[in-house]
Amino acid sequence: QEYGIETPLQDVVCGPNGTAFVTTDQHCYTCGTNDAGQLGQGHTNPVLIPTLLRRQDNNNNNNGQQQQEQQPPPFQVNSIDIGEKFSALICSQGELYTFGSDGSLGSGMGFLGHGDGVPSYTQPTLVQSLGEDGVYASQVVVGNSHMTVLTQQDHEVLTTGAGSYGRLGNMETSLDSLYLEPVEILGTGDITQLAGGHSFTLALTKGGQLYAWGRNDKGQCGTGLGLAVDMYAMEAMPTPLHADELMGRRVLQVAAGHSHAACVTDSGELLFWGSGIYLEPYRVTTLLNRQMTFVSCGQDYTMALDHQGQLYSMGKGGKTGVLGQASIKQLNQPALVEALQDKKVIHVHAGQSHVACLVEEED
Repeated sequence: QEYGIETPLQDVVCGPNGTAFVTTDQHCYTCGTNDAGQLGQGHTNPVLIPTLLRRQDNNNNNNGQQQQEQQPPPFQVNSIDIGEKFSALICSQGELYTFGSDGSLGSGMGFLGHGDGVPSYTQPTLVQSLGEDGVYASQVVVGNSHMTVLTQQDHEVLTTGAGSYGRLGNMETSLDSLYLEPVEILGTGDITQLAGGHSFTLALTKGGQLYAWGRNDKGQCGTGLGLAVDMYAMEAMPTPLHADELMGRRVLQVAAGHSHAACVTDSGELLFWGSGIYLEPYRVTTLLNRQMTFVSCGQDYTMALDHQGQLYSMGKGGKTGVLGQASIKQLNQPALVEALQDKKVIHVHAGQSHVACLVEEED
């Protein structure tokens, strides 16, 4: 309420350098670094406090004071993902809006999926090509220079942006895509969830099978490549994860960080891979006595929730404090975040160097 958010929160999203809050009435507030317009506030200045995302005011009739007093209506947001240079949101009916930088010749082009040659948008802008085809989005994830969308109707996976390191999942590693195009090998109807890292993507099927594509220099795809991976390693098309630790297990939820990933199975087990440590999913055995329900991955660290709403952290936090473990900078095994042990955490999201969580309101 201090920042004008009077409705309870239903979601919080931490990006590399920004944060978004979604309320139960589907209003969305953003704050943080905004040098490319990635917070959608119509400018490129830092946004110091959570600020409501409003639709672009196209009223040019210049009614003077009346026009100044009537602000554009807020977006009705289902979900949002905040990136380092660009972001994307899905409105209540499934319309996809993107904003921020569309890329460059050096980093790749087509991040926003508009295909109109406009280098950046500082306000959320409708991706018209989807609407023209009658396609609506159920989920969107943004990487460093690519975007992946899951459609509502057909559960089809679409990608746009930089093609290097196989980010687009279409076997093409030298051409960028300016529009959202299907990842043909995944077909339609089977994918239920996406997770996106810096330069790789994971997709989860109805049956609990994982697919990965993109950069794999740290083993973040989890496909296993012998004893080592090199800086150019990649999966240029969606590749199923067939690790021994996944045999006979059904994955319920998956998350991706910068160069690592993790998942939760239907038996409440937590598995982890990447960061140059494990090249394929590895069970976190110290949590086998807990029923894990949700996981979120940040830069080099992981946050996980159990069925009682207890929060655990592991990985490298450095001086950022993301582990929530006071002065501890690194944890090789998950540890309870004791500062929150008297709270029931209902959601957590790990950004590059900050974390946010929602806790159940006390009576």
